[in-house]
Amino acid sequence: MRNAITDIPGIRVGHAGDAALGSGTTVVLFERAVVASVDVRGGGPGTRETALLDPAQTVDGIDAVVLSGGSAFGLDAASGVQAWLREQGRGFQVGAARVPIVPAAILFDLLSGGNKNWGRYPPYRDFGYEAASRAERDVALGSVGAGLGATTVNLKGGLGTASARTSEGCTVGAVVATNAAGSVVIGDGPHFWAAPFERDKEFGGRGWPSSFSAADLGFRSKGAAAGANTTLAVIATDARLDKGQCKRLAIMAQDGLARAIYPVHTPLDGDIVFAASVGERPLRHPVFSLAELGMLAANVLARAVARSIYEATALSFPGSLPSWRDRFGS
Repeated sequence: MRNAITDIPGIRVGHAGDAALGSGTTVVLFERAVVASVDVRGGGPGTRETALLDPAQTVDGIDAVVLSGGSAFGLDAASGVQAWLREQGRGFQVGAARVPIVPAAILFDLLSGGNKNWGRYPPYRDFGYEAASRAERDVALGSVGAGLGATTVNLKGGLGTASARTSEGCTVGAVVATNAAGSVVIGDGPHFWAAPFERDKEFGGRGWPSSFSAADLGFRSKGAAAGANTTLAVIATDARLDKGQCKRLAIMAQDGLARAIYPVHTPLDGDIVFAASVGERPLRHPVFSLAELGMLAANVLARAVARSIYEATALSFPGSLPSWRDRFGS
């Protein structure tokens, strides 16, 4: 186990970005088309090809999911991933044509610093192609890919991943780009909201503080315009699920964001969770097995969020937020 979404066979993750730009793209690549769905909770989402993930829609298989910085400009990244997949002969067969199916979601990092004067066309299509071509089982964490320009209310955001197994032996994993309006730590201290779900000191092992002050539980937010934040996640499992079950998995996994970010799903965020079924491992029970899978998906996503902050490094631009390690050490 790598404690990563790539613990599930058939999944690779790739990143691309530009440190001078302060933004990038992450792709979750599937070796074959997989069943997937999505749940949207934030008040300002930006997406591509998410309508077809509704269980009532026709297309059953997707080839990749793209998470990208760049706000609406970042939706171009999916075109780059499509181009790479088409070169591999992948895609939905329509007569003699093949159309790779690549849902995507974006986060807002245009105010995180860096030179955003990219000229006529933004670089995200190239980022998407590069990320797909570099996808591998080892998942880089922190300020990479879609997490490169990500921030929270008081600390640098980033890219995180985690995984776990159910009592039946099914694996569930998450990858997340945390760019929340709220906070992933309690107050101004080093303790993560997700601490009760931590495994093997994967984000420092500090647990919760001995008490919570009124300030710790008060409202804190980056502010800015609606949709100017957003946490994006992909949940995947080797359990065999249909589209409706993937939808339920995405819904349950959203609770992981609520366990790790305070506040979350605000009008200022565009929080989105994709869920994909990669394997052929049957569930022993269609209700209770799925319930356990969803419970663990939420736990895994909470851990991935905390890891994304724990592993992040600060950007070098004037006024950039410090990283967790800058503030609290290793």
